[in-house]
Amino acid sequence: MNHDASLSAPPRRARGIVLLGLAVLALAGAGYPMRRMLTMAAPRCMAGRWHGCYDTFNGVVLMTLAALPLAVLVAWALARVRRAADGTTAWRMSLAEVGMVHGTVPFLWLTMMPGSGAGVVPGRLSLVPLRDLVTMGPLGIAGNLLVFASLGFFAPMRFAALTSVPRILALGMGCSALVEIAQYVLRLDRVSSVDDVLVNATGAVLAGLASRGWWRTGARTPTDVPRPEPAGRS
Repeated sequence: MNHDASLSAPPRRARGIVLLGLAVLALAGAGYPMRRMLTMAAPRCMAGRWHGCYDTFNGVVLMTLAALPLAVLVAWALARVRRAADGTTAWRMSLAEVGMVHGTVPFLWLTMMPGSGAGVVPGRLSLVPLRDLVTMGPLGIAGNLLVFASLGFFAPMRFAALTSVPRILALGMGCSALVEIAQYVLRLDRVSSVDDVLVNATGAVLAGLASRGWWRTGARTPTDVPRPEPAGRS
């Protein structure tokens, strides 16, 4: 009987439960100060109305929190499926995949919401670095830091190729640049700013550093394992 494997399984399971609990507490703590705003959007969201729910910040945040139990269920199902084949990283990979999607899509939805002059006002560019930081304000900077924070946090846990700060930075900058280009091309009545790209990428890097202890390491392939020498050879 392999006692090492049986002893290592509970700590891994406990680590996954702790990580999931911390994520739930973080979302609950973030939603508590906005409880009044969320309750204002609740009637329209519960009625399935687009206007007043899916086209507002309050509505998107409310639906993100409401979908959290479903996200947890999906992560659990993925982990159960993976555990049958390879239980070593089942929870980590499943949480990372669900976390990347659940934590990034709502922010992308918010950034792609059209303004009142969408389709009429031409695209606007701001290519001077650090010029727009003053006008963002603390709330705007915090929001931009969070846009790709989930991607930066969970991507290195899922993909070994992204387990370095320069690669997370490149991922954050690339994704943010695509968003800014889409805003400009689609004429969403938004300013496509280089500062948004810088702050988005910074948020991804900071979140990636926070998850460094759980980054995925490259698995050894069978060819990497040293083969024993034949008994007859000296």
